[in-house]
Amino acid sequence: MRLLYFLTEDWFFCSHFIDRARAAQQAGYEVAVAAREGRDAEFIRSSGFQYFPTGLQRRSTNPLTELRLLVRVWRIYRAYRPDLVHQAGAKPILYGTIAAKLAGVRHIVNAPIGMGYVFSSTDRAARLFRPLLQLAYRLLVNPAGSRVVFENGDDLETFVVWGAVRRDAARLVRGAGVDLQTCQPRRKGNETPLVVLTARMLEDKGVREFVAAAHLLFDRKVCARFVLVGATDPSNPTAIPESILRAWDGSKGVEWWGWRDDVPEVLNQSDISCLPSYREGLPKSLIEAAACGLPIVTTDTVGCREVVVDGDNGFLVPVRSEEPLADALGRLIMDRALRERMGRNSRLKAEREFDTRKIAAETLALYGELRAGRR
Repeated sequence: MRLLYFLTEDWFFCSHFIDRARAAQQAGYEVAVAAREGRDAEFIRSSGFQYFPTGLQRRSTNPLTELRLLVRVWRIYRAYRPDLVHQAGAKPILYGTIAAKLAGVRHIVNAPIGMGYVFSSTDRAARLFRPLLQLAYRLLVNPAGSRVVFENGDDLETFVVWGAVRRDAARLVRGAGVDLQTCQPRRKGNETPLVVLTARMLEDKGVREFVAAAHLLFDRKVCARFVLVGATDPSNPTAIPESILRAWDGSKGVEWWGWRDDVPEVLNQSDISCLPSYREGLPKSLIEAAACGLPIVTTDTVGCREVVVDGDNGFLVPVRSEEPLADALGRLIMDRALRERMGRNSRLKAEREFDTRKIAAETLALYGELRAGRR
């Protein structure tokens, strides 16, 4: 059986799908990846997967550019002739489903992960484009014989209510999972608590709210370090310019460490994890933090509340709120015993729900269901 993953970016495959791809390979699948070629393409090839560059541009709306992308994807599908495609993200789902039908691909798994800028932003362009994307999903996300995978129950219900997905074709697979051996708790000894946000530096990750909360706490004389870990993403409309990130670095307790490839090590230097995101699928940064035994402060929104039980392993605060965010972080900064109790609960939750082996097994079971021809 030939299995093809079609995603927007090579790094996204590595961060969210490579464990499932390896499990599929071990189960006897021949695995290939189609994505825009970037820094991780060679690593994917060296891991034993065939790689097809797509040239996909996430921000492009040029009709000719998009038509060329559709033709390129169709040629990849026709050349590789996969038995099953697993497509994640808006453009891979929409263009991939058309290409799969034209190329005669029998089995399709679509994963509208996170919903992205169009559904989290309040700006005019996003509001105008949202109904068009909803219509496109209704037409293409769930063709006959396909399955649609969601990372959280909120998104699943939304797509069913839209009429985009048949309930019997919807499946819940909770995120990318986390390697519980790589991400393990390590006792923290920081005299000054370190609060970390690991994510792409985007507006809709709540980065500005994080910095504002840090400044509020600094002004209140609360002693802590507030660290941003991640690179900006010029392909995303909500990317925070590097000039702003550099201006924040060193201002009122805020530090910007840039992109790091050793996130578990970063988390093991930290005392609190924070992600004040506007909307998520199921944020890997938070399940890694949970596995590392950190208490978490995040927003009471789609995806984020899958990881945190308010008052148990962290706190949930309203979206786009600076003072409630600062208050929640302040409680944890000032109370080591509370941090330790919530951190232990985070680890237990990660062990129960987010083990990457569990996620891989659920995904392989879904592939088997399609291969068996079950409706």
